[in-house]
Amino acid sequence: MNRQIIRTDNAPSSPLYSQGVRAGSTIYVSGMVGIDPATGELAGSSIQDQTRQALHNCEAILHASGSTLADVTLVTVLLAQPADFAGMNEAYSEVFDQPLPTRAVARLGPDLGGILVSIMMTAHTAS
Repeated sequence: MNRQIIRTDNAPSSPLYSQGVRAGSTIYVSGMVGIDPATGELAGSSIQDQTRQALHNCEAILHASGSTLADVTLVTVLLAQPADFAGMNEAYSEVFDQPLPTRAVARLGPDLGGILVSIMMTAHTAS
């Protein structure tokens, strides 16, 4: 299967992973954190600020692939602190419209120094 690497300056990047990969009609978005790509800094110290930014970063990668949030079928959210679940849901609910994608929420393993959330997505397109 042909794989296309997705890259954008509108989301954080690293030499250790691809921001996104398209394989056929499926788009995989790597775990994005709440870092503002324009500044290289966390978008804020609250779970809401970081969740919004992480979702915007995922959306930027989807747009670079020619896709949108409407194509997302699965979202995986990793939280550094389980107590942040309600705050994450508050920001998350601002982004997605009906019908909602499937979702899983789990605990983020490593301590990443101020990073409260990491979000990855899978999307499917017609082509």
